[in-house]
Amino acid sequence: MIEISPEQARTLAAIITHGSFDAAAAHLSVTPSAVSQRIRAVEAAVGRPVLTRARPPGLTESGQAVVRHARQLELLSADLTQELEPAEPHGRTRLTLVINSDSLHTWALAGLAAAGNTVQLEILREDQEHSLDLLRAGAAAAAITATAAPVPGCSSRKLGVMRYLPVCTADFSRRWFASGVSAAALAKTPVLVYDRKDDLQDRWLRRFGRSPVQAPRHYIPAAQEFGDAIRWGMGWGMMPEIEIGEDLRTGTLEVLAPRTHVDVALYWQQWRRGSAALGHVADAVQAAARVLR
Repeated sequence: MIEISPEQARTLAAIITHGSFDAAAAHLSVTPSAVSQRIRAVEAAVGRPVLTRARPPGLTESGQAVVRHARQLELLSADLTQELEPAEPHGRTRLTLVINSDSLHTWALAGLAAAGNTVQLEILREDQEHSLDLLRAGAAAAAITATAAPVPGCSSRKLGVMRYLPVCTADFSRRWFASGVSAAALAKTPVLVYDRKDDLQDRWLRRFGRSPVQAPRHYIPAAQEFGDAIRWGMGWGMMPEIEIGEDLRTGTLEVLAPRTHVDVALYWQQWRRGSAALGHVADAVQAAARVLR
């Protein structure tokens, strides 16, 4: 059985958090030599490197597992302190979550607000397709992701489905799609994309050919501004159905091709060895997700 002490695991986590052996030593009030000795002990225990020797240091796959272990120990220690000393004032548990911008903008904030009275939250924004990298590295305790299969050491539960519709203004449609929506028209029509990780528009465009149509593109990496740009007629783009109900009713926006959409299933992944605080947040997010399909 691999034996790694809490002290050793926390030392590795401190190196990643603070960016160097020396900074970790200062944070832990030990010498840099002691930090090096602890990391050598960890690597001897697991039988392989846990750090990539770079500036700043990075984590190997084994190192990620050790750092997740260290973060989980922190949560469990907070739970134990609260249970053993319920009458004593304690600081709120700190939790880092990864949430994609569209979820944060449309529905997730309601759940986070409900949980915010009992925990301190740090929200990292990342695309739902890439959020697991931060969870895997131990940088976050939970993530909203498009991946159902749990990463090592985590559990996964389905939240629901976000449906995205291809929309633009009526004036934009008359200008660019006077003869109808076609591959030829789309190849010339400006499209809005959140960032270079965003492939929602390309998924929809594949309906019109084997590969995405290379149309003129504007990149706008903010959920509110992305929607505003579409409403200003800057281009067409995929927007969450739950965000644009009023726009469709009033005619501010219209769907490019009726009955076409892109569905994205969302999952809540969190450390399997969680805590009471993490469980509370998970329940609040699950409740807020009832607005999804």
